[in-house]
Amino acid sequence: MDENKLSSVSQARTMEEIGDFWDTHDFTDYDTEAPDVTVTFRRSIGVEIKLFEAIERQARLRGVSVETLANLWLQQKLDEAKQDIAA
Repeated sequence: MDENKLSSVSQARTMEEIGDFWDTHDFTDYDTEAPDVTVTFRRSIGVEIKLFEAIERQARLRGVSVETLANLWLQQKLDEAKQDIAA
C-alpha cells in the first residue's frame, strides 16, 4: 500500500493498521449497499456408482447438471407417492 495514501474506511496508512481496524470493526457498519445473501443448506446421500454414472449420462443428454436432474426426479417420485397415498 502506498504510504501516502489512506485506506478509504479505516484511514489507515499500512496493511497492519488496516488489519487492526477490521479486527475491531464490522464491515456491515460501513457497507450499507451490501446485498442480502440467501443461504441454501444442502445434504448429501450415498448413491451407488453405477446408478450415479447412469444419472450423469442422462443429465448430460438433457443438458442439465446431475444435481438438477436428481432433484427433479426425486421431486417427481415424491409427487407420485403423494398421489398414491391420496387415492
